[in-house]
Amino acid sequence: MPESLTLREIKARPVVLKLRRPVVARIVTILEWPIILIDLMTEEGIVGRSYLEPYIVKSMRYLVPALHDLSELLRGRCVAPVELFEVARKSLHFVGYEGLSMIAASGLDMAAWDALAKAANKPLCVLLGGTVGAVRSYNSNGLWLKEPAAVAAEALELRHEGGFSALKLRLGRSDPRDDLATLDAVRKAVGDGMHLMVDYNQGLNLAEAIERCHMVDDRGLDWIEEPVVYDNLDGHAQLAAELKTPIQIGENFYGPREMYKAIQKKACDLVMPDFMRIGGVTGWMRAAAIAGAAGVPISTHLYPEVAAHVMRATETAHWLEWQDWADPILLNPYEIKDGMLQIPDVHGVGLEWDEKAVASHLASL
Repeated sequence: MPESLTLREIKARPVVLKLRRPVVARIVTILEWPIILIDLMTEEGIVGRSYLEPYIVKSMRYLVPALHDLSELLRGRCVAPVELFEVARKSLHFVGYEGLSMIAASGLDMAAWDALAKAANKPLCVLLGGTVGAVRSYNSNGLWLKEPAAVAAEALELRHEGGFSALKLRLGRSDPRDDLATLDAVRKAVGDGMHLMVDYNQGLNLAEAIERCHMVDDRGLDWIEEPVVYDNLDGHAQLAAELKTPIQIGENFYGPREMYKAIQKKACDLVMPDFMRIGGVTGWMRAAAIAGAAGVPISTHLYPEVAAHVMRATETAHWLEWQDWADPILLNPYEIKDGMLQIPDVHGVGLEWDEKAVASHLASL
């Protein structure tokens, strides 16, 4: 095992995949899924891997060059994730700490932690102080804005994909009665024992959210997610105070400080940071400490492989969001069994690229 690692190069490759179940939310429809594959090469021969999912294909035109710029900046430095994260962020200080700056730094951070765990010959969760094990997950692979019968049928498919005990469906149809009909159809199909979460994907104004959230408040839901635009913390705080159902936000927190502000404002009952926005593994562990101190349950958003590892070292770990959208380019996708994501007992995170699949999905920027 090398005593330390030296960064040689960061290689970023853009790929675009077709979604098996397209995203159809109130504010957007997504048919193609962009993924940036990141390989952090070291002089010692260890390669740290991570990926980014920046939603918009065109965003890769800016993120891939940003990662290559970080490669030039950091070449020859010790692979110390906390230090690399700070240097990367400060190099983009005058652009701002949010948006594409944070996303690029987060991708670097996740790859650096993977390399460090590989050098230590340990799974990432063990390096972080946890153990290898299973992580409770809900299936978030579908249940978009379709007809009630179609959503109910898909709910059964999603349940059987991995023996799930929890599913998330999206709301925000033009007529709120159609949302209620969909909820009823799904509940009838999957039974009372199934945990159900709903997500409005920021699609409502505050007046709509007050009306609609009260309409579903007695439906036994585990949470109501992002009913209004993500930065309307006052609006979320009003809803959290009025509703019995927990309010969930957090996938748009750019860094742990934003999560701290939301908790201080009582804008939510639950938090679910996204790894490319919260700051990768480094940002997650800082955010998890804040959530733990406040006693707030914390769930993950996307990036299930990295998510599983950090959840094994998170005080108030709640639910892992399972999405398999990156699986087509992974050599060894993680497995789901009885609604639990199984962490493989391998060094690092366990990400390896299926190079044949990557070659067939490479995008030209």
